[in-house]
Amino acid sequence: MGNATYDKDSQLVYLKERLNMFIEVIDTIEPEDVELEDVDRLLEMLDDIEFKCEQFKKGE
Repeated sequence: MGNATYDKDSQLVYLKERLNMFIEVIDTIEPEDVELEDVDRLLEMLDDIEFKCEQFKKGE
């Protein structure tokens, strides 16, 4: 996932893969065992996805 993504189809695939990874992480978390660091990491993942969405919208 470190390669530059330029065309819209590739960007969409990239975002779908990132969202799927996020969902997989959410699905594996046991609510009783979640720690603050886990929540911080989830928020960081969402921020990264949002950043990429903004980049793709701007055409960067």
